Amino acid sequence: MTTTAVRRTALAASAAALTLLVTACGGSSGEGGDGSRATSDQSPPAGDGKAEPDRAAPAGDALSAAELEKAALAQADVKSGEVATGIPAEEDVARDKVSTDDKACLPVALAVAAVAQGEPGAEVKRSWEGQTDTLSEGSGPDGQDMTEIQVNMIRLNVASYAGGGAEQALTELKTAGEKCAGGFTASMGSDRMRVAEVAATDAPEGGDEGFAATLGVDIGKDANAPMKVIVVRKGDTLATFSATNLSSMMSGADFEVPMDVVDAQVAKLG
Repeated sequence: MTTTAVRRTALAASAAALTLLVTACGGSSGEGGDGSRATSDQSPPAGDGKAEPDRAAPAGDALSAAELEKAALAQADVKSGEVATGIPAEEDVARDKVSTDDKACLPVALAVAAVAQGEPGAEVKRSWEGQTDTLSEGSGPDGQDMTEIQVNMIRLNVASYAGGGAEQALTELKTAGEKCAGGFTASMGSDRMRVAEVAATDAPEGGDEGFAATLGVDIGKDANAPMKVIVVRKGDTLATFSATNLSSMMSGADFEVPMDVVDAQVAKLG
């Protein structure tokens, strides 16, 4: 897997997280067998982007890009991890660069790429990265305590729609999840990946309706690497979360989406 593919598949990992992944791929002696590292003790937004006075959008009107910026996740909304409001151009996949071998599966691929479904009036993007350190059951070569580092990443898209567009887009995504349970091949920019399976899971509460699924990505190992997508509709707005865990990408083990991030974003939508 190329460095660019890893970054996109792992949702814009930071330089430190990428170093962790490269180390895991190389199988160096300082890491756990599941791909975690062990250490000693240790479309463009509409509008001009300028701030506007707080106001409720008229019924049936899509929120503007400026209003979405206020409604999108900010660092102050979460206690853990880091929120980035800017995504590097080389890691930001445009809608017209996402395609699938089966057109019916395109909505799922868009969710994986954190690209807005359907035809939004405006959209904004965020990314979140968090790390948890847990004490390893084993010990280091000199008997010292060892820590396993887990890196979770979420790419987030918040999009607004007019005229029932959000409901229609979510309905089409749910249909695609059912039709494409057996997998599909997707291209995202210059990268290509094979999704071996799409398994629907329980959507989170807090919105008007939602969709959630775990995707098994073929990485050429005994177990597929899990990625997870969650899409929540609140009124005329859709919040899309595309999540990965760096260790799970290597080991194929399941992981839990940091729901505090999801809940914080859904709460901001009103």
